[in-house]
Amino acid sequence: MKDFVAIDFETANGQHSSICSVGIVIVKNGEIVDNFYSLVKPTPNYYAQFCQAVHGLGHCDTDEAREFPEVWVDAQKKIHEYFPYMEDGEVPFVVHNKAFDESCLKTVFAAYDIAYPDYAFECTLLKSRKVWPEGHHNLNIIADYCGYNLQNHHHALADAEACAWIAREIL
Repeated sequence: MKDFVAIDFETANGQHSSICSVGIVIVKNGEIVDNFYSLVKPTPNYYAQFCQAVHGLGHCDTDEAREFPEVWVDAQKKIHEYFPYMEDGEVPFVVHNKAFDESCLKTVFAAYDIAYPDYAFECTLLKSRKVWPEGHHNLNIIADYCGYNLQNHHHALADAEACAWIAREIL
């Protein structure tokens, strides 16, 4: 796979619509060519202690941030610079846990009553379980297997970059 968009979300609480940050890494012809990162005012706008402990974000980071629809417009502009027809499914989003990240995207679209395009997704978590059937398959562990040192795990852009690195190796 040479063309894809790696994406990662962090959420504020147990609601998948509560995206509080998004990281995107654009890979064209097998090379990382661009990225996008933004904090997002979550919906619903509250933080669970567990989530804050994982990614370190809180109200002080996102109370002045834009809501998802505004952030997504900018993310789409960045993606469309490289892949004008992303929504047709020819260029997939690559994630390290499709069940989570795809659900976040679908749920936040629904929360804002936005029509959801039929995005294609590829999952490095599922693929890594086939490549390395034994052991744990956390993003940082699989990134390390693929020669990438994930230094800022649970920062959406760092995680998206690790996912892109993994995808270039095993997808």
